[in-house]
Amino acid sequence: MKAVRLEAVGDISVRDVEVPEPGPDDLLVQVEACGICGTDRHLLHGEFPSAPPVTLGHEFCGIVVKVGSAVHGIKPGTRVTGDPNISCGRCPQCQAGRVNLCRNLRAIGIHRDGGFAEYVLVPQRQAFEIPLGLDPVHGAFCEPLACCLHGIDMAGIRAGSTVVVLGGGVIGLLTVQLARLAGATTVILSTRQASKRRLAEELGATATVDPAAGDIVEAIAGLSGLVPDGVDVAIECAGVSETVKQSTRLAKAGGTVVILGVLPRGEKVEIEPFDILFRELRVQGSFINPFVHRRAADLVASGAIEIDRLISRRVTLDEAPGIIANPALPGEIKVLVIPSS
Repeated sequence: MKAVRLEAVGDISVRDVEVPEPGPDDLLVQVEACGICGTDRHLLHGEFPSAPPVTLGHEFCGIVVKVGSAVHGIKPGTRVTGDPNISCGRCPQCQAGRVNLCRNLRAIGIHRDGGFAEYVLVPQRQAFEIPLGLDPVHGAFCEPLACCLHGIDMAGIRAGSTVVVLGGGVIGLLTVQLARLAGATTVILSTRQASKRRLAEELGATATVDPAAGDIVEAIAGLSGLVPDGVDVAIECAGVSETVKQSTRLAKAGGTVVILGVLPRGEKVEIEPFDILFRELRVQGSFINPFVHRRAADLVASGAIEIDRLISRRVTLDEAPGIIANPALPGEIKVLVIPSS
């Protein structure tokens, strides 16, 4: 079968590999769709830890075609989405229920072969059934939506909250929708791209701002800004040092900052600890998606989240390496790899 392989840092290509054989607890899944994520670009450039050689792709959906001898309750013909993050269940973090912080964490598409292939192996406990009537490309959004759900949970958004989302990519646009569903009455999105600002307002943002047009801290949290004195929650979704710095200045005294975007490993950001102390800000990281993949899959299946308008294009496995090796195109939100095309 064809697979997109990260052979080493900076070396990505399509290779012919053997179709994997499921172990006792595994499902062999024929991949219908797999999303290209910013993390895939970080992996290629050595900015996020991985274990090459490995098949990339951690946002996938497909049909079960074969099951291991110990699998129960899932049959061939079932459509599933996969939670790629596999915890050990034994380390102190796992025992405390913090499986996303597992010291032995291994992820499909990062440490073991993933979904940029015709077939992928998924342990049964990582698979979540979704309806056969669902558009399979929607299933590929379950993983990024789950990461956003965890960020919303960490933010503590509730009815009446004021929220700013920094970054207009797929994570930012999903977060805007989730913040409104969580009860936020004010949701402001900051992004440079006009097309994404327009889309965000159509998806539920109450206002948008262009950071290139001036000081967004003044525009949002200034005395004559959209939310004078700052918002309850600022969520950084861009993975950019400048937006991380902005987030701490946009939250009000006693507010919460959530870092959801992935910055390259080793990148540094200047902050003012006195400001965090004096205004008693809560600065919270949000890493992957512990115990929320089922909720994400149910949300996708319900139609409560707009997905179709987040899809920029669908490409083949042969096209995927070139897309991953280059920056996203202007206005691009989510590119999906369709292995059968």
